[in-house]
Amino acid sequence: MRWTEVGDGVLARRYEHLDQTLGLVVGAERCLVVDTGGDETHGAEFAAAIRTVTALPWIVVLTHAHFDHYFGTKAFLPCPVWAHERCRDALLAQAEADRRAWADRFRAEGKTELAERLTEAELVLPSELLTDRVELDLGGRKVTLLHPGPGHTDHDVAVHVPDSGVVFAGDLVEQGAPPAVGPDAHPAEWPHALDKLLALRPGTIVPGHGEPVDAAFVRAQRDRIR
Repeated sequence: MRWTEVGDGVLARRYEHLDQTLGLVVGAERCLVVDTGGDETHGAEFAAAIRTVTALPWIVVLTHAHFDHYFGTKAFLPCPVWAHERCRDALLAQAEADRRAWADRFRAEGKTELAERLTEAELVLPSELLTDRVELDLGGRKVTLLHPGPGHTDHDVAVHVPDSGVVFAGDLVEQGAPPAVGPDAHPAEWPHALDKLLALRPGTIVPGHGEPVDAAFVRAQRDRIR
């Protein structure tokens, strides 16, 4: 577990488990937490790590409804939890099946503790929903939550931090492994979603898994998906 600073007050927290990357954007009055991890223990660790950086109240955004990005949310309550409107529907429809499938997988791999942590985690639904985009004021810093179209899921949300040239892309971008094209992915539309992120002209893109990358990496990944 380690922090990587990708801009002034913009940080990515890297985890060996699932090669996951969570995010933090710090303003003058509030901070924005990008995804919360895969269970309440993971979420509590992330919350505690954030408190070594800032004591400001936080807002959470969930990039999409895959278990490793949202089952840690309880550790951050009470706070606003943002997501795409279809993310809430996906959580209601899929969360329990995802929980069972991954808990079974962890047990099969001998990772009993991870299976138990996931089994016991509370599902927290988003309280704030967006359709296309919404701008949040963190105090002296504005960030945009945007849905660039179907890609990894039909409800991906990216986070644009324009004053630092950073985009948190969720699993629309992955470094260190090919993008995960699951049954809820939209591979034909995915390149168009990445084009919308690239149109923001980011200097740094933070993937949901792997190390931060540049625009050239995202263009190459877009072309492979296409």
